[in-house]
Order: sequence, then structure tokens, then C-alpha cells
Amino acid sequence: HKDYSESVDALQRAVVVLQKQSHDRTQAASLVQVSALKDLSLIPDSAKRAIDVFLQEPEGLEVSAPEAYGYEFQSHVIVEMLEKLLDEFIAERTKLEEEEMNGKHAYDMLMQD
Repeated sequence: HKDYSESVDALQRAVVVLQKQSHDRTQAASLVQVSALKDLSLIPDSAKRAIDVFLQEPEGLEVSAPEAYGYEFQSHVIVEMLEKLLDEFIAERTKLEEEEMNGKHAYDMLMQD
């Protein structure tokens, strides 16, 4: 349950960060929260790979002009993937909470006898 709650919280923060930053910027350093999702145990490997690809800079890219963007906003697909994971984790957490409550209720009923 704790893992799901932590994952839901991290996903919600990452989605908010990405949605607030829907503009071109000179540095991708502000995507630290998105990168941190890779450390969560419940994030599927396929999602971790997609996050890696999203955060990678193209090899051989050399920017000499200071006004060139280091990152152009293109995270709509990543936001959709994170929102889907968020929905799945919330559903699983809700299921675990219901199972826990049912188990507690059954125990309480047994103890009353």
C-alpha cells in the first residue's frame, strides 16, 4: 500500500511539473521529478525506458548559440503515459485498501464471537 501511495504521489507531481512547463526552455534540469520516477519500484520497465528516451539529449548535439533551446516541449505522450500509470496505481491502491478493510472487518467479526 505504501509503495502505491508513494508512486501515486510521485506521478501526480511529475504530471503537474510537465503540464506547467509546456514551453521551450534552455535547460532540461527542471525535469528532475520526472527522472526520479525511474527509482520507484512499481514503475514498469517499459515506462522507465520511455522516460529515459524522453530525457535523453540527442547524441552529437552541440549548441553554440546561447538563445538555442536545450529542450523543446514535447512531453504530451509522456504525460499521457504517466496519467495512465497514475490511474492504474490509484485503482490498485483502492483495491488493496478495500481488501485490507474487508480483512479487518472479518477479524473484528471473529473477535466478537
